[in-house]
Amino acid sequence: MMSELEIRTRGDRTKFLPGEVLAGQVSWATDSPPGLIELRLFWRTQGKGTRDVKVVDRKIFENPRRQETCDYRFQLPDGPYSFSGRLISLIWALELIVTSTDETERLDILVSPIDTEILLSGGQHIFPPSGT
Repeated sequence: MMSELEIRTRGDRTKFLPGEVLAGQVSWATDSPPGLIELRLFWRTQGKGTRDVKVVDRKIFENPRRQETCDYRFQLPDGPYSFSGRLISLIWALELIVTSTDETERLDILVSPIDTEILLSGGQHIFPPSGT
């Protein structure tokens, strides 16, 4: 049987401002002792060219029980922002990992000063008018 893994954010939010606190709960249920369980906050690029991945923060749950729910809290950095362009996108995510089996659960989130990802068009950044 596979492990059951879940990542929840407070209020089930998926959109966050740079510098905001991202908090919630993770839960898991495994058939065997899970070893370490790790929650990673990271961003990745997707599209043409070299793919980049940067783990910004992590929380390690040591000596976890087979079934457990734990709180987490991360301070989001000021950037980079979530963005999409014709050739490349930057996507933020949380990933819960059971180290003994390499099973994972991922939740994509948005980190942007506006209520949507930044759109890249013709090599220029599209930002909201100043003052919003």
